[in-house]
Amino acid sequence: MQQQKTEYAAVPHEPDSSTGSMNDYKRALISVVIPTLNAGDGIVHLLDALQAQRRKPDEILVVDSSSDDGTGEKVTQYRGIELLTIPREEFNHGATRDKALRHTHGDFVLFLTQDALPEDDQYIDSMVQAFADPAVAMVSGRQIARDDARPFERLVREYNYPAKSYTRSREDIPRMGIKAYFASDVCSAYRRSAYLQVGGFERVSTNEDMFIAAAFLHNDWKIAYCAEARVKHSHNFTLRQQYRRNFASAVEMELHKDSLRSANTTAEGARLMRSVVSQLWDSRQYGESMAFVVDCCARILGNKMGTAKGRRLADEA
Repeated sequence: MQQQKTEYAAVPHEPDSSTGSMNDYKRALISVVIPTLNAGDGIVHLLDALQAQRRKPDEILVVDSSSDDGTGEKVTQYRGIELLTIPREEFNHGATRDKALRHTHGDFVLFLTQDALPEDDQYIDSMVQAFADPAVAMVSGRQIARDDARPFERLVREYNYPAKSYTRSREDIPRMGIKAYFASDVCSAYRRSAYLQVGGFERVSTNEDMFIAAAFLHNDWKIAYCAEARVKHSHNFTLRQQYRRNFASAVEMELHKDSLRSANTTAEGARLMRSVVSQLWDSRQYGESMAFVVDCCARILGNKMGTAKGRRLADEA
């Protein structure tokens, strides 16, 4: 680790609480929030990458869930980067990010997970440029699979995060369905005024990004996908991990289905499966194709069981 670290001065700033446009987005204040848990050396690589950005953030906040691997100690070696430690059991994807955003000062607040590494020094600049459209409330970046990603995981990333940028609005919901709400806080950015206007994140265990994306669209904001803002990020989940991930997601989507206007996820899941299987089959990766089908079975089972539990919890409420 380098001995000399960039110092980020505290920025006294009254956030823009209006719902109007921010005309000079280039001079807006930028905050970065990183939730962590036992991030190890990954947090060093990420903080170094942020310090090397062409457009540096005005503040960086690391929210650590009481790591026991020295993550907090690594963060404190960076002068001016704020560390907020919370009890591990209090972490909640929605509530913790809400607390972090309200703790910062930026007109635009960028979220990154500890395992998402910007590919170049223009990541922040690319994300913020999407806010040149004053109607854009949220921006998601492009996730590029890591070098160790298995073939079907790489194709899933390419399907979900294409090479072409686009923006969607309320008018696109009938055409896109659930895909209109697709967003990821792995690498995202929010216009503070829009975030405050719609009330902030749901207190949910997962999918907070999708729920607030829906809130933005239904309040006549736009959501941008910026393919030029790239991070390295992927997972090689086991079948059990895939099941649990989809189970948790389905529970929350069922409990908050009114927020998504009861949008159906089945059709989009089927399109993803057909696309990936077709490409694997065409490239004669038959074993990988079968592995992906089994992986999809774990996803489908997790979704079904999670939806059933969500309904039971809704009935009991």
